Amino acid sequence: MVHLVLHLILLLLSCFPSLTHQACNSLDQESLLSFQLYISSSSLNWSSSSSSDCCLWEGITCDASGNVTHLMLPSKGLTGTISPSIGNLTHLSHLNLSHNRLFGPLPITSFSSLIQLQILDLSYNSLTGEFPSTLLSNHIKLVNLSSNLFNGLIPSSYFQQAGNLMSFNVSNNSFTGPFPSSAWTYYFCSVRLLDFSYNDFSGQIPPGLGNCSKLQTFRSGFNNLSGPLPDDLYTATSLEELSLAVNYLSGSISNGIVQLKSLTTLELYSNQLTGLIPKDIGKLSKLRHLPLHINNLSGSLPPSMQNCINLSTLNLRVNFLQGDIATFNFSMLLQLRTLDLGNNNFTGNLPSTLYSCKFLTAVRLTSNQLEGQVSPEIVALESLSFLSLSTNRLTNISIAIRSLMGLKNLSTLILSKNFMDEAMPDDDHITISDGFQNLRLLGFGGCQLSGKVPAWIAKLKKLQVLDLSLNKISGSIPGWLWTLPRLSYMDLSYNFMSGGLPKEFSGLQALVSEEVRNEVARSYLELPISVMSVNASDRQYNRLLYLAPTLNVSNNRLSGVIPVEIGQLKFLHVLDLSHNNLSGNIPEEMSLLTNLERLDLSGNHLFGEIPWSLKGLNFLSWFTIAHNNLQGPIPSGGQFDTFPNSSFEGNPGLCGAIVQRSCLNHPPTTTGLALPITESSNKELGYGVIDGAVFGLIIGITSGALYPLSKLKFLQHSSVGADFSDFSFLLSLGAVFIGFLLVLMMLVWCFLACHRRSMCFEKVVYMEISSLDEAEHSSDAIGAWLTTDAVAVRSLVGDALALLVQNIATIVAGLVIAFKSNWELTLLILVLFPLMGISEYSRWKSFK
Repeated sequence: MVHLVLHLILLLLSCFPSLTHQACNSLDQESLLSFQLYISSSSLNWSSSSSSDCCLWEGITCDASGNVTHLMLPSKGLTGTISPSIGNLTHLSHLNLSHNRLFGPLPITSFSSLIQLQILDLSYNSLTGEFPSTLLSNHIKLVNLSSNLFNGLIPSSYFQQAGNLMSFNVSNNSFTGPFPSSAWTYYFCSVRLLDFSYNDFSGQIPPGLGNCSKLQTFRSGFNNLSGPLPDDLYTATSLEELSLAVNYLSGSISNGIVQLKSLTTLELYSNQLTGLIPKDIGKLSKLRHLPLHINNLSGSLPPSMQNCINLSTLNLRVNFLQGDIATFNFSMLLQLRTLDLGNNNFTGNLPSTLYSCKFLTAVRLTSNQLEGQVSPEIVALESLSFLSLSTNRLTNISIAIRSLMGLKNLSTLILSKNFMDEAMPDDDHITISDGFQNLRLLGFGGCQLSGKVPAWIAKLKKLQVLDLSLNKISGSIPGWLWTLPRLSYMDLSYNFMSGGLPKEFSGLQALVSEEVRNEVARSYLELPISVMSVNASDRQYNRLLYLAPTLNVSNNRLSGVIPVEIGQLKFLHVLDLSHNNLSGNIPEEMSLLTNLERLDLSGNHLFGEIPWSLKGLNFLSWFTIAHNNLQGPIPSGGQFDTFPNSSFEGNPGLCGAIVQRSCLNHPPTTTGLALPITESSNKELGYGVIDGAVFGLIIGITSGALYPLSKLKFLQHSSVGADFSDFSFLLSLGAVFIGFLLVLMMLVWCFLACHRRSMCFEKVVYMEISSLDEAEHSSDAIGAWLTTDAVAVRSLVGDALALLVQNIATIVAGLVIAFKSNWELTLLILVLFPLMGISEYSRWKSFK
């Protein structure tokens, strides 16, 4: 019985090696402390540990002899470089420093000492340098250097001595050159995972993959690989995932691929593959993901594909596939969740067998030659949230809308370029009052639909994107459209809409409120959508967050002024009001659109000056006000220095370097009725000048003489002696000197200020008045403007004259004191003043 108890105790102790091991090897302990010196981390502090035994430190495991075998510190916030002392841990078998902030090159020489290493995981850091080819351990089983900054070649010699390697991942780095030619020789037959994706490897995939009978995952996407798929690839029968997307692979997909019976993912999109889809692809019964989009595949859908009963994703977009899509039986693909057959040449009606796929969440059949109507049976797709049928030949939009409103989970609906020349369905054609309650994106662009903006859109409170462009919609923009709280992208361009812009911009909460904007940012799309960008190229978006907040009402018949309330849309990125009949000034409030990147006001009847405050729009990369009636100087500085001449053409009243018209010599251009300057207006301005002069004289004389006279009085009663008198003499001369300079500068300033005021007054009279039949141009309003100008002139002249007289008084009083103290030296210094006058006169002439 005693022996049994002892045996059990020994057995338990063997289960807890930390209770039976010897104390930590002293060399290993010193090496670990040196390792810690190279890094910083708030969560790691071995040096202050309560235990002197390093085997008890965090992340450390030792063997029975006290040798460190495991250094496991993933996601510990480590920052710094890897110490060369790590090479002293010669018994180390597991090293995991992944998901930290380590940087710099690896200590290559030190790694050559880790001959017992089996697991090396340094992924998700910022390590640099070349591949550690000195890591020549026959025991190595896993190497993960993914998501770092490594570069250079991976030598073939490395794999010749890694016969036990099972997983090799160097993805998301900058490795270059061809694949290591011996990566899959008979020495390398035990490998299960190879991941070379997201690098810069080039050349062809070398043959030999067929030797890797245990290979389950092979990823080499997002490189520069070319040539055909190697034939022996199809003999790697254990393959479950084959991912070679985004390369330059050519040739066809051999029917031999059906030998890969375990294949679940075949990812070959964005290559240059040609030929047919393998006719026996249905034999891949375990296949779940088949993205073959953006290639040059041709032919029709092979009938055997309906036997891929586990298929979840089928993406064949952007190929040259054809045939009647209605003849393919989708009813057996019951696990199908995503179907994308867009941008091909399929014909026929929408396949009725598709309505059996109850788990479908996303369907895109855009840019084909489909015809017919949307069947009411589509409501069977209860999980459908994304539907794009644009650019086909569908008819009867009213039936389509009524049928689709029954899809309660639908969030994205794109029907653009269908239903040609039909009428936009209004409330009379809609029977489901609570339809589309989850709709976030609605696209009817390019349908040439007539009618008005349908009122049922007002009920779509979750709508974020609305595209009604390229239609024949007439009438005014309804005010309720500005009250959709989540709407951040609206395109009403190329229609026949008239009237003014509604002022209820504050209702667009997604463009006003940061809180609502953040809620919108969490929206994802099941499939990426294509949107035409500024440079006329399509861009793909899989989140509505990345879609630039836009208000586009260009190419309509809108009139009136631009509401000042538009400045409330602080999250707006694109504003296009071009090619309408808008008039009035460009509102200063546009400068509040601090996130604006594109502003197009061209082709309208805007007048007045360009607000200088627009220089504060630091993100503005596209700006045009061409073909308006704007006048005055073009702002300089900021983004305005980057805009081309074409942004301002068609505005003969504009001046500035960019249009090669001087703002001093270029006369103002009248845009309407010229109003003569009357005697009464001259009197008001004259009174302003006289009032300002009187006040200026009084204040200037008083304040200018006060300081020197007080100094003179102080000298008379001071008993500090000659030194203080000399100091006062110098102080007085300084006052004279500074005052003289200020007088000359004030004369120049007065000249420029008066010239500017005259230009401003001429602008009021000649440039801001386009018609007298508007309230803002009535005689009362004009009188108010002139009164305001008179007050401004009075203030301007009064202030200038006060300062001028003050300086003159200072000079006179200062000279009196200076002559009293030392008239000889004062007279000598005064000889220099004419030279200063000549200098300031030259500066004056340069201003003129």
